[in-house]
Amino acid sequence: MSSTKTILPPAMLGMLGGGQLGRFFVIAAHEMGYKVAVLDPDRNSPAGKIADVHLCAAYDDESALQSLAEQCAAITTEFENVPASTLEFLAQHRRVRPAASSVAIAQNRVAEKNFFRDSGLPVAPYAVIEQAADIPGEESGLYPAILKVARFGYDGKGQARVATPEEARAAFEKFGAEICVLERRLKLDYEVSVVLARDADGNVAAFPVAENSHLNGILDVSIVPARSDQAIRDQARQLAIEVATKLDYNGVLGVEFFVSDGQLLVNEMAPRPHNSGHYTIDACVTDQFEQQVRVLAGLPLGDARLHSNAVMVNILGDIWKGGDPAWDRAFASPGLKMHLYGKHEARAGRKMGHFTVIDEDLEQALEEALKVSQELGIGE
Repeated sequence: MSSTKTILPPAMLGMLGGGQLGRFFVIAAHEMGYKVAVLDPDRNSPAGKIADVHLCAAYDDESALQSLAEQCAAITTEFENVPASTLEFLAQHRRVRPAASSVAIAQNRVAEKNFFRDSGLPVAPYAVIEQAADIPGEESGLYPAILKVARFGYDGKGQARVATPEEARAAFEKFGAEICVLERRLKLDYEVSVVLARDADGNVAAFPVAENSHLNGILDVSIVPARSDQAIRDQARQLAIEVATKLDYNGVLGVEFFVSDGQLLVNEMAPRPHNSGHYTIDACVTDQFEQQVRVLAGLPLGDARLHSNAVMVNILGDIWKGGDPAWDRAFASPGLKMHLYGKHEARAGRKMGHFTVIDEDLEQALEEALKVSQELGIGE
């Protein structure tokens, strides 16, 4: 299929992955008049339950992939750990955005860090660890550090804090001697992220910069606009666009940054809509999921402008430990927008939903969001 042809409703679009990101894509596509087929091996997947078609199969199941290609005009993904070979197979038959080459870089921390470095982007000092002998000594200046498995790490998984080469070796062995990245642990001022959409013609629509805080390696709160100076926000936006341009990226991309001693450093990227971009659903003219549909279908990008200040809070499965949470207290907040993902089972650390508080006054929104978080037992 032509990479430039516009796909219009009621065409069927394909989604690899059935989690919450896929679910929001289905909702956005349905509102725009499209049908959606979801491929996900979980029969209870949140996106699969509301899709027009749910292909309940593995991501490398050839018959399911063939069926997806036959039914869909174009195909995208909701997470980066879909095999690149799956995207390559589908791209032989249908438009696929983002491309397998972009996803493959984001799947591997070594490839990702080297891409940032080779592109001239600012990154924290790091070393690639392929074997125990590669672990640098104290004189390297990398300690204290974080050892990160190169593949399949997310939400703090596959990471270990290490203070010495000995601790690094022990963590490396615990990770099964998988290839890792050893990265200097920085003293952080704060963290920010930029979510953007880039189309096949190179047009970019970047959402406002979000200020993020994490709890146990999982995003906890996003504040928008970020409470940083304008220079940092402008630089973050510029660097995120540079990442997308150098990748020749087509789709929605999330880029995370550290701010350390006033300096902005690229941390990692996600070739899909991003958790820190959930505020766009309620606070922007066009949200990140509609942008994903627009890029995939070859439509013009929507307006990414912020119309309300916003504070987004993740809801993890931990708050179900004493039964159903106090939803009535959350719904009593008039500026709060609740989004529960319809997951089959609540588990500790599992993302079950989020809420966003919007307000003309950012500090007022933050105060209300923290109050509701406390009433729901978030972070306890």
